[in-house]
Amino acid sequence: MKNTKPSIDGFVPRRAGSQLGDLHTLKNVDDAVKPIDRSLHTGSNVKAEKVGVARRGKEIGRDDLTESLREIDDIEPSKKSKRELKRDKKNRDKRPKSKVRRIVKWVIIVALIIAGLVGGYVVLRTVLASNSAFKGNFFDLIQNQPLKEDENGRSNFLIVGTSEDDPGHDAPYLTDTILILSINQKTKDAYMFSIPRDLNVEYGMACPEGYSGKINSYFNCINQGEDDAAEQDRLTKLQAFIGDIVGMDIQYGVHVNYTVMRDVVNAIGGSITVNIESRNPNGQMDSNFDWKCGPNYAKRKTVCPPNGHFIDYPNGPAVLDAEHALYLAQARGDIAPTYGFEQSNFDRERNQQKILVAIREKAMSAGTLTNIGAVTGLIDALGKNLRTNIQTKEVRTLMDLATHIPKEKIVSIDLHKDGEAIFSPAAQPVAGKYEFDDLRAYLKKIISQEPFVKEAPHVTVLNGSGVSGMAQTEADKLEDLGFIIDSIDNAPEGTYGKAQIYQINKEKTASAAKLKSIYGVEVLTTAPPVSVVGETDFLVIIGTSGQ
Repeated sequence: MKNTKPSIDGFVPRRAGSQLGDLHTLKNVDDAVKPIDRSLHTGSNVKAEKVGVARRGKEIGRDDLTESLREIDDIEPSKKSKRELKRDKKNRDKRPKSKVRRIVKWVIIVALIIAGLVGGYVVLRTVLASNSAFKGNFFDLIQNQPLKEDENGRSNFLIVGTSEDDPGHDAPYLTDTILILSINQKTKDAYMFSIPRDLNVEYGMACPEGYSGKINSYFNCINQGEDDAAEQDRLTKLQAFIGDIVGMDIQYGVHVNYTVMRDVVNAIGGSITVNIESRNPNGQMDSNFDWKCGPNYAKRKTVCPPNGHFIDYPNGPAVLDAEHALYLAQARGDIAPTYGFEQSNFDRERNQQKILVAIREKAMSAGTLTNIGAVTGLIDALGKNLRTNIQTKEVRTLMDLATHIPKEKIVSIDLHKDGEAIFSPAAQPVAGKYEFDDLRAYLKKIISQEPFVKEAPHVTVLNGSGVSGMAQTEADKLEDLGFIIDSIDNAPEGTYGKAQIYQINKEKTASAAKLKSIYGVEVLTTAPPVSVVGETDFLVIIGTSGQ
């Protein structure tokens, strides 16, 4: 018989009158209509409750329904792989943990940007300054090339100053400051001394003053060009000219303007400390610059207490601002009233050397080197006031030496020292006009590292070779080494071999050893064949096979 009750996927519809939970096939029809007990029993609770009837105290309120409906749209998190969980953790670690950390991060970023801008600014200023002050290009600054040296291992600098940048200054082209600085890169020591601007010299060419005159005119006599080539020509020839006078190989020349001292002092903080050392118990006073204090005495006393003088310092440490440093460097007491400048230019030169040392100390101090304004100001001051033939690739070496040479190893040589004066009060050689042998010997005695030079040995050279000019040739060689030549003459007739050396002063043992090494012969202590007078310590007779 065909079934008129369709089924869906094997499920059979309920029969009429059946209840939920009935079996679809029953043996006993009466069981089909018997109601099912739907009572709910909970634990030991004997009270039966009907399904769908809320138990007392357990009713579902509106808030419960609202909360349940809210969770319907929530997406149940899916299970993640270990790789995904690891990636999520890594991403969480990258996130700023707090607001403080985010602030710190941005502060660091801003600081780096500022540092980059400041560094770039300093580099730019250095580029501009180095291009005008030194020879070479800016990129050479990364090099650290050693300085040129003479045969004694010293690097020598000629520093000259003019007033070409001072409008209205009389004869601004004159080198009124002439200073030589000698540095040993290995032993880290330095010597400096000044050449009097009024020293009379022979120019060796026609100049406006003639073929001879004051040394401060020679620089402008070389040429009057205004371009860099003319400047370099002047420096190179002046180095050779003054080098011959002082007996030194001068490798570098530096030309500075009148205002460099003021600009540099301003750049490094506006003041330096200089120790005033005068023979006068009152110190030093020069009234030549009192016009800077005012037009009359009353005004000057107010502006420049206590006595109305712009340059007026007691002995001892004096704090100088840039303007006072500039004018103390020029003061020489040439207008009355004055005191403490009895030696005129020599006192001025001593003060100039002290000011240079004070500037170096202030410039190399930690506070200055960490002050960006001071560093850039110093760069600018040098860039616009200095011309030199120092190579850019040598600048780092020079700066390193300036930093590491101890103050106590920077020695000022006084050429007008009491009892040892090389120059007279009139700034001329004590030995006589154009006589510079004593100057050369004195400088070598102090600067040279050779022990025999410290003995200042005097030598007489005689020609026993029969070859004209042999004695002069040997004397020149000995003088270049540091011996002081007393006289040159012919030896008595005789045979002298390679050379004969007689020691008159038995105390100068280092000099005797040096002469022995030069000529390869024993030094004799017997009486020489000719009489020797004066200060001669050694008699050298050049023989037929002399060098």
